[in-house]
Amino acid sequence: MIDRRHLLGAGALALLSTQALTARAADTGLDLALVNGQVWTGRPSAPLADAIGVAAGKIAAVGAGQVRALTTSRTRVIDLAGAFAMPAFIDNHTHFRLASTMLAQPDLLGAADRADFVNRVGQAASQLRPGRWLRGGSWDEQRLGGQLPDRHWIDAASPETPFIAPRTDLHMYLVNSLALRLAGITRETPDPAGGVIDRDASGEPTGILRDNAKDLVDRVIPPTSEAETDEAMRAGIAHGLSRGVAQVHCPEIDWSVQDSLLRLRGRGETDMRFYSFVPLQDWERMAEFVAGHGRGDDWVRWGGVKGLADGSLGSRTALFYDPYADAPDQRGTRVMALDELREAVIAADRHGLHVTVHAIGDRANDDVLDIFAEAERVNGARDRRFRIEHAQHVRPQSIPRFARQNVIASVQPFHAIDDGRWAVQRIGPARLAGTYAFASFLEAGARMTFGSDWPVGPIDPITGVHAAVTRRTIDAANPDGWIPEEKITVEQALIAYTGQNAYAGFQEDRLGELSIGRLADIAVLDVNPLTAPIDGLAKIQVLQTIVDGQPRYEA
Repeated sequence: MIDRRHLLGAGALALLSTQALTARAADTGLDLALVNGQVWTGRPSAPLADAIGVAAGKIAAVGAGQVRALTTSRTRVIDLAGAFAMPAFIDNHTHFRLASTMLAQPDLLGAADRADFVNRVGQAASQLRPGRWLRGGSWDEQRLGGQLPDRHWIDAASPETPFIAPRTDLHMYLVNSLALRLAGITRETPDPAGGVIDRDASGEPTGILRDNAKDLVDRVIPPTSEAETDEAMRAGIAHGLSRGVAQVHCPEIDWSVQDSLLRLRGRGETDMRFYSFVPLQDWERMAEFVAGHGRGDDWVRWGGVKGLADGSLGSRTALFYDPYADAPDQRGTRVMALDELREAVIAADRHGLHVTVHAIGDRANDDVLDIFAEAERVNGARDRRFRIEHAQHVRPQSIPRFARQNVIASVQPFHAIDDGRWAVQRIGPARLAGTYAFASFLEAGARMTFGSDWPVGPIDPITGVHAAVTRRTIDAANPDGWIPEEKITVEQALIAYTGQNAYAGFQEDRLGELSIGRLADIAVLDVNPLTAPIDGLAKIQVLQTIVDGQPRYEA
């Protein structure tokens, strides 16, 4: 059982009013001062400054004059020497436990070709005792020549080691023959609802499992211990802080992240802020948890639920109105049946939970917008901030609905420069309008937030900013940008990673800008991205990440 008094006790100072904070700073001085820098506050009315002062974990002074007046002998002064300070990044979408675990797994995404891929699997398998599961890092067949891997690639390299590795989009597994055998998957095994078992010409499973078919293997993998999970989470926190990220949202498909976060928070080991979502199907359990334990504190919060409307573009399970251009017999997959999705969204919303739904294809996005509209009609008006995770392929006529319905487009810019290498093969050129439509969302007046979908993309907002501004695909095939009309400015990208993400987590009064009274989460970069040459954006380095007024990472 959670001791909420202990959980919330460390945040007591954060409850100081702005007036009390100012009085405290005037009486005892600043705890921390960042001076002689370029400061982007994120405030539309006063975006630029040259110094920031911190007291009691909050911003207590903005500008050299205020900071100088409140600096005392006890103030720790950091000379920025011209470096750039800004609100620390918030990442709107991570699979944090999985990604953290993958930091210690073989890097398959970096494999140059099939032989390199197989060699990396074999080397990792040789380090394990027979029978122990090998979880590989993610992979992408587009980086391996375009051919989808199968069990025959890896069986000889892992004959006594059950192997599982997700495709980079997390909607497909590659497993070897031993893993199939342990899971009881044979030619007689039917496709589960919302999932596909790929089969060869003779009907035998190939080792590729899509969406809900992945569960058939997941259920036979020995669970990771709590200690192993928490150790991986700590490694992920350190990794994220090194990229300037002070908070992540975790729209998960299980409870493992939330369970670990509660353990870490109870020991004061978070260092990074978290907003936890759990499966939409578990809305009753979450509603009961909120009733008994509140919604957490500024370090670890909960009360969100996430549903899945469809799969992914790469796996051809994203749900479209029209068939896939390279698979005319396929239109995608409903991961949750439409009636089930509708019923769960409306029920969760009725109980005051924060609802978000994954939707990739144009039909899936329309389905979710329709359901959100119905939930508002049934449950009445309130500030609910529905989100659609990814909102990747939206019909142009549907984009204005996001603004009209106040639905947040929770998007990940790295996906555009990754998928942009091959998306046209999946859906054809006519349907590219409304694809990763960053500029169109903003022009329509919609709220758009940015993140990584780590490990699908790197937890690296600088890379995300570069992707959104240039839209240059990772194969460097289009130097002017893929669908260049959807480029946005650097400042728009920074806002999507800061103020808009704070709004998307109901924290716009706490985070997202550097103004007096806000929590002191600050990222320090070596170069000002607002004035840097476009070609230099990707080279910007994080020098320091400050969370709650404490330096948590220093380069």
